Amino acid sequence: MAAKAAVQSVEPAADLRGDLEVPGDKSISHRAVILGALSVTPTRVENFLNGEDCLSTVNAFRQMGIRIEQDKNNLEIHGKGLEGLRAPAQPINCGNSGTTARLLMGVLTGQPFEVELRGDASLSKRPMSRVIEPLTRMGATFPTDATTLPLKIRGCHSVRTLAWKSPVASAQVKSAILLAGLYASGETSVEEPSLSRDHTERMLRASGVDITRKDLRVIVRGTATVNARDFKVPGDLSSAAFFLAAGVLLSGAGIKLRRVGVNATRTGFLDVLKAMGADLKQDAVTESGGEPVADIYVKKSALKATQISGELIPRTIDEIPILAVLATQAQGKTGIRDAAELRVKESDRLAALRAELTKMGARITEQKDGLEIEGPTPLRGAVVTSYGDHRLAMSLAVAALVAQGRTTIEDVACIETSFPNFWMLMDQVRGR
Repeated sequence: MAAKAAVQSVEPAADLRGDLEVPGDKSISHRAVILGALSVTPTRVENFLNGEDCLSTVNAFRQMGIRIEQDKNNLEIHGKGLEGLRAPAQPINCGNSGTTARLLMGVLTGQPFEVELRGDASLSKRPMSRVIEPLTRMGATFPTDATTLPLKIRGCHSVRTLAWKSPVASAQVKSAILLAGLYASGETSVEEPSLSRDHTERMLRASGVDITRKDLRVIVRGTATVNARDFKVPGDLSSAAFFLAAGVLLSGAGIKLRRVGVNATRTGFLDVLKAMGADLKQDAVTESGGEPVADIYVKKSALKATQISGELIPRTIDEIPILAVLATQAQGKTGIRDAAELRVKESDRLAALRAELTKMGARITEQKDGLEIEGPTPLRGAVVTSYGDHRLAMSLAVAALVAQGRTTIEDVACIETSFPNFWMLMDQVRGR
């Protein structure tokens, strides 16, 4: 299969099998670059996700004077400490990466210069106000009234501390505030309604920063010195999810994913799989850079419907598209609730999932904050589109494996943002 094609045709599969390693975790790769750039010591990052989103973060810090050497999936980052960044000569292009834009805004709050952030058409529609408001209280200035990219941010010499109660559980909002808090004299805290992924807290702690958690409140003490350790990035569970789902649907022999990150704030997908009756085993649990890592094995299973809501949502937010595909093959009515956040991702994922899976014969009702999916439903091949959303494109590819007839997926180049070798691994599990 062509890795960079604009359109991809997928034939159904009778069986799958494989022993795979997926690319490095996207969230951790972003944060490793950021902390490496702010470190007073050089940092090596192994198994870096060499995808377009994470490269946007690399290029942003190169523009601000940080030397970053890359050898395939390994980086050497020559950080200059919190005060070592310089004003870029040109606007910073964040591409399709909301993580780059929002976390960078946190860092830029502590810089004595102005930067313009830009993004592609999709990112330029995504809301930034949830980050702008707390960072403004901490001393950042936004010279225009823009709440989407492109926008300008001007940092300050004296960042103010903040006790922020976030209305949503968002790792990007939390991380932006914590990164800005590195520059403040005193304690900055973020309290969430439920726990979002905690990679930033873990990696800051591993880098010698004074950071603590009290229930749903995390507290960082500035002004900090970052001594980033070397990071070996675990495999990305959000990427592994597509092959785990494919295995549950089609693999009599089983599919094994090696060295996958199993941080508890990210494993809602595995919990939902178990609730649906999936044959799933997890072993060889170790730790890498403060992050738990394990091998995960699945095989074909009879699935039953379940309910996905509440505290599960922030722990499954990126996996909802592939869970929706699984729900079409599960016995009963699966409900997804409290997931309005999906409307402001790379696409309106709730509307897109309903529209595209319906074309394939799924029975889906769209609601304000979720979906209701009846199954099992035979899927049929169709012409579908990703709306430029990498997770939707890969979810449709998995749906195509169990459909009757060929499925043509339009706009699949977006998969390069997070999973550059997706099609190669898909061929591998099909035995091609």
